[in-house]
Amino acid sequence: MLDKIVLEKWFIAKGILGIFPANTINDDDISIPNPSEEGAINLLTLRQQSLKTAGAPNMALADFIAPKDSGKQDYIGCFCVTTGFGVDEKAAEFEKQLDDYNSILVKALADRLAEAFAEYLHLKVRKEIWGYASDENLSNQDLISEEYKGIRPAPGYPACPDHLEKPTIWKLLNVEQEIGVTLTESMAMWPASSVSGYYFAHPESKYFGLGKIKEDQVIDYAKRRGISTESATKWLAPNVAD
Repeated sequence: MLDKIVLEKWFIAKGILGIFPANTINDDDISIPNPSEEGAINLLTLRQQSLKTAGAPNMALADFIAPKDSGKQDYIGCFCVTTGFGVDEKAAEFEKQLDDYNSILVKALADRLAEAFAEYLHLKVRKEIWGYASDENLSNQDLISEEYKGIRPAPGYPACPDHLEKPTIWKLLNVEQEIGVTLTESMAMWPASSVSGYYFAHPESKYFGLGKIKEDQVIDYAKRRGISTESATKWLAPNVAD
């Protein structure tokens, strides 16, 4: 089926990215200047609060961006890619033929192709577009093992479980107008075979799990987000300590 997808062009792939000047403010927020409006656009991050071994820091993604008061200009990237246009139609064709297996398979392959697109675009960003690792020369196994510099965490994943960050990415990149990927009320992406997230270039940046956070951070987050504590608790429920 993969050969047919490619040869017969079943799907349409689209992607967009941007690299923006950024600095950390108030420890946990990443501030991006916004010339078209007053002020700045802030990406909100959440900080680990679990008890660590001596010397181990409680991390937030903001730690990988230089603080504003350091005087250093840093940068952050955002992206959205999709291979989902055409998937629903092809799956529906199989369903009409009562072919549930291929209906499921075509969706599964579209999801994997979206992940592959995200991986490929990240490679292009590191070596060419941003170019912070222009001399990178890794084997396929090295790439699978994520031996490269930098990370691309996505809202909803362990380091940044806050799905409410997606609209900010959509605003920064003008995603819906540029490539047609939309967000549902529950912050799911449509088409479903889509991936979005951030690019961090810091050589020590790494993936981590946020774990459980306490009520004080939920209250602080709600104020930063401009939403009620109840709404913040709902969105962050899996990570809020009992």
